[in-house]
Amino acid sequence: MKILIANRGEIAVRIMRACRDLGYTSVAVYSDRDREALHTRYADEAVYIGPTPASQSYLNIDAVLAAARKTKADAIHPGYGFLSENPLFAQKVEKAGIIFIGPSPEAIALTGDKLEARKIAAQAGVPVLPVSEFSLSQGSVPKEIGADIGYPVLVKAVSGGGGRGIRLAGSDQELLQMVGSASQEAKLAFGDDKVYIEKFVRPARHIEVQILGDGNGNILVIGERECSIQRRHQKLIEESPAPGLDKEVRARLYEAARQVGLALNYRSLGTVEFLLDENQNFYFIEVNPRIQVEHPITELVTGIDLVNTQILLAASGCLTLQQDQIHMRGTAIEARVIAEDPEQSFMPTSGQVSYLKIPSGSGIRVDSALYQGMYISTDYDSLIAKLIVWGEDRATAIRRMLGALEEFNIAGLTTDLGYLRDIVRSEAFLSGQVDTMYLESFQTIDSEDEEILIKETALAAALFIHNKLKQTAAKVNREANQWRTAAWREQMVGFY
Repeated sequence: MKILIANRGEIAVRIMRACRDLGYTSVAVYSDRDREALHTRYADEAVYIGPTPASQSYLNIDAVLAAARKTKADAIHPGYGFLSENPLFAQKVEKAGIIFIGPSPEAIALTGDKLEARKIAAQAGVPVLPVSEFSLSQGSVPKEIGADIGYPVLVKAVSGGGGRGIRLAGSDQELLQMVGSASQEAKLAFGDDKVYIEKFVRPARHIEVQILGDGNGNILVIGERECSIQRRHQKLIEESPAPGLDKEVRARLYEAARQVGLALNYRSLGTVEFLLDENQNFYFIEVNPRIQVEHPITELVTGIDLVNTQILLAASGCLTLQQDQIHMRGTAIEARVIAEDPEQSFMPTSGQVSYLKIPSGSGIRVDSALYQGMYISTDYDSLIAKLIVWGEDRATAIRRMLGALEEFNIAGLTTDLGYLRDIVRSEAFLSGQVDTMYLESFQTIDSEDEEILIKETALAAALFIHNKLKQTAAKVNREANQWRTAAWREQMVGFY
């Protein structure tokens, strides 16, 4: 089987490795910017699809399909991002007689409309939060916002995902402003400016449940992931299983996710996402109809290669797993290594990787497309690597994560590695007491304090070295004196 990966970066490399495991041929697509990218080099075949801008390359459906026809690919894997949640792309792939490794076009369309997905979840008996649709043409705040929903509220894009098109509003005045801002961002990102207003729950945790369906009424649940560590509604650190989750609540979450999957007649991998309030009541948020960035932590705690399983399911149409074969063991944590500067409002950064040290050791995995000498640009998503660790228990996993973060070294551009270390060392994370707004008030080491710390560390190191040198010099002098004395005596003995 020959599989074209309609993506780039670390996820493209990850899927190519799965192809090699299965004995399948992989095909890469690349833009001008990615001529020397690792995914371009790693694939069995590579096809140029256009200029650097994603709209002219990775988002160009016709160019991707032309590459598939040129290489006679049997299947296309979309990865995540780009065309992975585009129902038209899935439809055209299947119409071309090529296997689409993902959900059906119908399921992608249903889950892509968050309001429609909410209706499906509600009809399946899954709890949902109160919402109100909103149109810019209305020009005024709907009455039910204050009466039925109540502030604060979240303004959310109807289409798309990845944290884009989301704003928090605490009053009528803020709401009108945030609707305009979120709508504009949604239009640019997804081509759809429709938004809706959802009741904001705080404190709340973000829990997602991994599902796998065959499109024939069979839905498997493959554990859950804690995704509450978010910056601007984008996940930064995830772990599995969710710490401190009540067993009964976990069972109800799993059943709710399974019911949503059944209602969608879901095929392939997907995640059903929930908010969990302080009383452990949960509410449906959305369905992500694709493989997730954080899928490796589920792989480590279950021992199931999700990408291999997804590919085999697409090829055969049959599940090779049964629910009673799925068990979770230990704890896995993932940290997203991003090319951005935490001290400059998390602005994306660029530069050439002049030095690269990838951590290794027991229970440590790194998914990336990095290599020393490569140039990181701001043309695409700023995620450049994923650091994943596993431990027999949560404490072990955290120790391994801290050690791996210390060992990870990327020189030539600014990344969030230091910021990630500060989060993992924080008392709230260590105790598992975080919510979706945790990073809004999170304080890293103050730059002034950090400068003092660096100076003190350097001074201590210099003093240590100075003392060592003195000790060494004294030892050398003693040995030299001993030698001179002994030699003089020998000479004197010989003289007499």
